[in-house]
Amino acid sequence: MPVLVMKFGGTSVATLDRIRRAAKRVGREVANGYDVIVIVSAMAGETNKLVGLVEETSPLFDAREYDAVVSSGENVTAGLMALTLQEMEVPARSWQGWQVPLKTTSVHAAARIEEIATENILGKFAEGMKVAVVAGFQGISPEGRTTTLGRGGSDTTAVAFAAAFGAERCDIYTDVDGVYTTDPRITSKARKLEKIAFEEMLELASLGAKVLQTRSVELAMRYNVRLRVLSSFEDNNENAGTLVCAEEDIVESNVVAGVAYSRDEAKMTLVSVADRPGIAAAIFGPLAEAGVNVDMIVQNIAEEGRTDMTFSCPTDQVKRAEAAMNAAKDRAEINFHDLVADTDVCKVSIVGIGMRSHAGVASQMFSTLRDEGINIKVITTSENKVSVLIDRIYMELAVQALHDAFELERAA
Repeated sequence: MPVLVMKFGGTSVATLDRIRRAAKRVGREVANGYDVIVIVSAMAGETNKLVGLVEETSPLFDAREYDAVVSSGENVTAGLMALTLQEMEVPARSWQGWQVPLKTTSVHAAARIEEIATENILGKFAEGMKVAVVAGFQGISPEGRTTTLGRGGSDTTAVAFAAAFGAERCDIYTDVDGVYTTDPRITSKARKLEKIAFEEMLELASLGAKVLQTRSVELAMRYNVRLRVLSSFEDNNENAGTLVCAEEDIVESNVVAGVAYSRDEAKMTLVSVADRPGIAAAIFGPLAEAGVNVDMIVQNIAEEGRTDMTFSCPTDQVKRAEAAMNAAKDRAEINFHDLVADTDVCKVSIVGIGMRSHAGVASQMFSTLRDEGINIKVITTSENKVSVLIDRIYMELAVQALHDAFELERAA
C-alpha cells in the first residue's frame, strides 16, 4: 500500500471532539487505500503547561528531565488518537519515539534526527495495522534517554517520516488553510498560494512566517518531500491548501511570492571598535558561544582606524548579547566605546525565487518605503530575499504597502 503521512498540530487535537474530527480524516485516507502514519502534537496549551511546571520546580533544570516531562503531552494525544480510530474500527496503534525507534543526537531540548528505523512499523502494516499514530517532537538518544526536537518539532518529525517511508505526500493540518502572500490579519488582500517553492517557504519560515517550522522545510527540500498545508477545520478536496514543492513543479509564479515580518527584533551597535583583521571574529565568537542568534550584520565605513559594527538579534536575547560583549575575553582587544541597543525595530522582508532573474526588485521595495516615509536602518539581501530593519511602529504600514506595490493579490 502507498504510505501517506498526516500531521495534526495542537489546535487540531485540542479537544476530544477535534481528535474525532481528525480521526475521521485519517479514516477517509485509509478507505482511499493508504497506509497512514499520523504524527500528533500535544493538545493545545499542554506543552506550555508542562514547561511551566518544570521551570517552577527547577529554574536551573536538568535538560534530560525536561525532555522526560514535556514529551509526555504528545504521548497522551497519540494514545487518544489510536483509541478513537479503534472505536471507528480502523486498525491503529500508538508509537512513542523510542518504540519506532526515532534515533536522535544527545542534545536534549534541541536534538536532531539521525535515523528513523522503518522495520517495526512496516512489519505491523504487513500484519494488518492501517494507521501508526506516532508521538511527534520526540526521539531517543544513543544513551537511551527520551529527547525532544525543540518547539515545532512535530513538523520536523512528520517530514522525516515521509522521507524515511517514501510517503506519497506529507499533509500538515493546522489552524490556517494554507500559506498566504502575507499575514491576512494585516491586510485583507493577502492571497492563499496554491503552490510555493521549497526555497521560498524556507525563507518565509526563517523570516517570521509561522506556518511551518524552518527545520521541517529544510528536510522537505533535501529529500524532495511534497508538503501540503491544510486546515483542520474545513472540508478539503485534493486541491485544497498550499503545496510546498520543488521549483520545477511550478509553471509560473510572481517575482515576489510573499512579504514576511518579524516583530521582536533588536538592532545592536558596537560604537567605535578597532578596524583591523580579526575584529569580526572577536565580536561574533562570544555571541555565538552565548547562544545569541545574530541575523543582519553591517560594518560602517572606517574612519581613523575605528568603525561601528551593527547587528540584529531577537529582543529576548539583548541582555545575553550585552553580557557576552561585556564579558568577552577579547574585550580589551575589541576596545568598543559603547554598546547601543534599539529594541523598537522590526524586520520586514520580501521573498521570491523570481528575484534571481528580475532586476529592480530591491529598488522598488526601497522606493515604496520611501514613499510611505519609512526610514530604513539596516539592509540585507540574498538571491531570494531582501530584508530591512525599520521602526516597529511602521511595520503594518510597510507590509501593506509592499503587498500592494508588488501586486501580490494577483496570481501570476
